[in-house]
Amino acid sequence: MKVGLIQLNANGEKLKNIDNACRLVRKAASLGAKVIILPEVFNYRGSLVEEELYNKIAEVIPGESIIPLMKIAKQNNINIIAGSIYEKSEVKNKCYNTCVVIDRKGEVISKYRKINLFKANIDGYEVNESKSFISGDSTIICHLDKVKFGISICYDLRFPELYREYYSKNVNIIVVLSSFTLKTGRLHWEVLLRARAIENYCYVLAPNQYGLDGNKIETYGNTMIVDPDGVIIERLNNNDENIIVSDLNISNNIKYPSIN
Repeated sequence: MKVGLIQLNANGEKLKNIDNACRLVRKAASLGAKVIILPEVFNYRGSLVEEELYNKIAEVIPGESIIPLMKIAKQNNINIIAGSIYEKSEVKNKCYNTCVVIDRKGEVISKYRKINLFKANIDGYEVNESKSFISGDSTIICHLDKVKFGISICYDLRFPELYREYYSKNVNIIVVLSSFTLKTGRLHWEVLLRARAIENYCYVLAPNQYGLDGNKIETYGNTMIVDPDGVIIERLNNNDENIIVSDLNISNNIKYPSIN
């Protein structure tokens, strides 16, 4: 299976971010990728003030961020795991951080809402996603070209029990859609991704944002693919927009008898 992972730097200009994501998805398709994966919040990284985020940025799905990707998927006969966007919830001024999965027909086949919400103080800037977001309540597995994908988003990476659920359901690939910060990324990004691959014996695909977001928080880049043995088979740097295209041998994704 040929996959494409997109590394980009989204900011507070939503429409420009959507256009850029669409351009990069088309480029990945032209390079032969059949499953193309965007990072977390690919469409907007600006103010997280609850009311403003809900009224001006959040969407009903499918909306202005997803409909263009649905068209691209159909036109190019590709699958898209559309990073994540801000989805309007049933609660006023609260959003879900939602991944949307689009198949080759251009149809939305699945959604995953981030379960574990980030809370930290980064160099004096407080990030508390629970002020703006509601947690999702379930994992999802999507089938793309007969391959089973388990979806997760960024801070989920620190909670191994989520991935053990995917292991129990025999996923082939775990996706970690991220906007992982530079400060924590230097310490934990690689080791956590490799650990998840090893303990669940499956591929881990981790597209990450790079550069400064609209709140001047720097993200780590280092988008990577880790194989079931924990070996990094593809990795980008942390300072530019780029695409990984890699052909994965899913037939090698066989669990060790000792951990079955």
